[in-house]
Amino acid sequence: MSKYVLGVYEKAMPNTLSFEEKLRYAKEIGYDYLEISIDETSEKLSRLDWDKKTRDELVSTMKKVGLPIRSLCLSGQRKYPMGSENEEIRKQSMEIIEKAIILADDLGVRIIQLAGYDVYYEKGNDTTRELFMQNLRKAVEIASKHGVILAFETMETSFMDTVKKAHEVVEKISSPFLQIYPDLGNIKNSSLIYNHDVIDDIKDGKNHIVAAHIKESIVGHYREIPFLTGHVNFKECLTQLWKQGVRRYVTELWYVGAEDFTLDLKFAVKTFRTMLDEIEGELNC
Repeated sequence: MSKYVLGVYEKAMPNTLSFEEKLRYAKEIGYDYLEISIDETSEKLSRLDWDKKTRDELVSTMKKVGLPIRSLCLSGQRKYPMGSENEEIRKQSMEIIEKAIILADDLGVRIIQLAGYDVYYEKGNDTTRELFMQNLRKAVEIASKHGVILAFETMETSFMDTVKKAHEVVEKISSPFLQIYPDLGNIKNSSLIYNHDVIDDIKDGKNHIVAAHIKESIVGHYREIPFLTGHVNFKECLTQLWKQGVRRYVTELWYVGAEDFTLDLKFAVKTFRTMLDEIEGELNC
């Protein structure tokens, strides 16, 4: 049995598919679990208000298909950030994070990936950073009650675009329920901005990285770049993550209208299972 699990980001598949269809495709293609999205759209945010019947039905669907949902990408706080200077937006932000934690608990989700922004559509400053930290502490308290890990994604803005920056915040909060979930494409681009080594940045997250997004990037572009056409050295990054004990990975890619979306997923599974199997063999021999 493999010593790691490989998940897939929900948005790699058409939004028109039902959850049962998404789970079946993921399983048939060779994934171990699905990562769902709660983004800033009304359609995705409405999931936070699912009733008990809807939640129970989704859990039953996971069991029927034989593939779980084990992580949740919470990018909805980009529109409703915890560091906003607008009190009403901060209130909405805290409602979103609490609802997301409860949803995760109900569905059996282990990790909620938080976008590493104090604010996004506003201009950040000392006040937004302090408000962010105040509300983050509250969010971690809620997460600890429900046994759900919150983990920062390294983003494309300067507030938290490196593992090192995420680690500094994690250390300040000092809770087992706040960790790091880096994006390999994003930290590669950040390494060029700051002229530092990606592997050294990953090392800065030692003992705090719980999972990683496997994503491609190129200079100045952070998404929708086909795997192995950009500049991320996946073998090098995954090897270092493995050495640090990371065993949960998600291929992050987007459905952009391809006639057969499964081709990209099959390529991703084959590429990264082969790579991870090689790493496992090399380091555990």
